[in-house]
Amino acid sequence: MRMMMIKANCCSDKRFVIHGKRQVHDRKTLSSRVSVPFRRSIIKMAVFTLVLISFMAAASLCLAFDPSPLQDFCVADLNNFGRVNGHVCKDPKLAAAGDFFFGGLDVPRDTSNPMGSVVTLLNVTRIAGLNTLGISMARVDYAPYGLNPPHYHPRATEMLTLIEGTLYAGFITSNPENRLVSKVLHKGDVFVFPVGLVHFQFNIGQTSAVAISGLSSQNPGIVPIAKTAFGSKPPISDDILVKAFQIDKKIVDLIQSKF
Repeated sequence: MRMMMIKANCCSDKRFVIHGKRQVHDRKTLSSRVSVPFRRSIIKMAVFTLVLISFMAAASLCLAFDPSPLQDFCVADLNNFGRVNGHVCKDPKLAAAGDFFFGGLDVPRDTSNPMGSVVTLLNVTRIAGLNTLGISMARVDYAPYGLNPPHYHPRATEMLTLIEGTLYAGFITSNPENRLVSKVLHKGDVFVFPVGLVHFQFNIGQTSAVAISGLSSQNPGIVPIAKTAFGSKPPISDDILVKAFQIDKKIVDLIQSKF
């Protein structure tokens, strides 16, 4: 009888152990079944996040330039002062040839000024039909030894073509390299000034020079370096300019008086 009880206990213990192993096995199986879809959802979320970030980066690059037009044209209504990025369109039925025209770009301009140069800019305020088209142009006249002083365009790349004369032209790369990239240009030569980089042109010839520039914005903007620093309204504090340019206050006052 005692032997039978021991056998029974052994059998029951074996069944208990086996049953326990099955429980552990079942738990592992359940865990694996739950974790597979969970891992899949995590992967999907990661992929979605990556795609979203890429899209936002691409969108930010697109917005860095003039938006593409969504119609044939959008002639600027220069009498409408609505606050939009660009200009409000006037009724396209009222558009006329004059909205897309400017006459007299062949006429030389008066260069009798301290710089010995003058820029005739044809942007959206001169040709209303340029609105939303992302382009403008300019004629630049240079007296002998005339200078188009260092400046930059915050919203446009510039491509300059020399029509007459000889120019020394260049731009400066961004900090910390600040490298001068320059070249002497002759009639028919073309030079590119990348967007946002300081650049200049200097007539090194004894005769007048003329250039035509194309710019990649309907309103490229211009920031002249010297006038911006020393001719701002109200003026920048002398203490700031003295320290920034490492010059004497008398020199600061002298330069400011020129603007």
